[in-house]
Amino acid sequence: MRQAEELRDAVDAYLRSLMFASELGQLEKALRYSLESGGKRIRPVLCLAVVEAAGGDVEHALPAASALELVHTFSLVHDDLPALDDDPERRGRPSSHVVFGEGAALLAGDAFLAEAVRLGLRYDDPRIARELVEATLGMIGGQYRDITGDDDLTELHRLKTGRLFVASVGLGLRVAGVAERDQARWRAFGSEFGLLFQIVDDILDGDGLAGRLPSEDVMRLADSSAARARKQLEGLDANTSVLRALVDAVTFRTA
Repeated sequence: MRQAEELRDAVDAYLRSLMFASELGQLEKALRYSLESGGKRIRPVLCLAVVEAAGGDVEHALPAASALELVHTFSLVHDDLPALDDDPERRGRPSSHVVFGEGAALLAGDAFLAEAVRLGLRYDDPRIARELVEATLGMIGGQYRDITGDDDLTELHRLKTGRLFVASVGLGLRVAGVAERDQARWRAFGSEFGLLFQIVDDILDGDGLAGRLPSEDVMRLADSSAARARKQLEGLDANTSVLRALVDAVTFRTA
C-alpha cells in the first residue's frame, strides 16, 4: 500500500510526461507554468488511494487521476482572471494571466479542460469521462453561484468544491471496477471529505462559514465532518489506512 507522498510523486511524474496536443503550440508554456506551480494534488491522490484500497491498479488509474488535476487547474486559472476573483498571485507567484496575458490564460484554462476530457476518454468505460464532465459542470455551477452572491453556502460548497472530490472517489471506483451496488459508502466518504476540505479552507481563509459563524461552531462542523468521513471508511471491507491519513492531514491543518 503506497502512502500519499508516493502517490503524489506518481501523479507529478505522469503530469511531467504528459504530451499536450501539438495544435496548442506555444500555449503549452502557460499550461506547464500553472500545472507545475506546486499544488498539493489532493484530488488525484485521493483517486489513486481509492483505487489501491479497492484493489485496482494505480498505473492504470493515472490518466483518470491526472484528468482531475487538469480540471482543478483549469478552475484555478479561470478563477484568478480579473472577471472572476482578480487574483494577481497563485501559490506565491504571479497568476497565469499576469505572466501570459488574460487571453492566453483564458485559452489555457480551456485547453486544460479539453485535455482532461481526452484523458478520460482513454478508458473503454464511457462512464469515466461522463463522471468527469458532470463533476466539472457541477463545479462551474458552484462557481457561478459564488460570483452572483448566492446565499446558500451549503449548496455552493457541494457544487464548487464537493463535486470534484466525489468524482475523485467515483473515478477511482470505476477504474478499479467496483460494482455500482457497492459504491454508495465510498461515495458518501467522498462527499464528507469534500465538505471537510471546504470547511477547513474557510477556517484558514477566514471567509465562507468562518465569516458567518463563531469559530468554535465552525471547528465543531469540521470535527463532525471528519468523524463522519472516518465512519464511512470503517464500514468498508478494504485497507483504507491511506484514506484515513488523508482525512487526518486535512483536519490537522486547523490545529
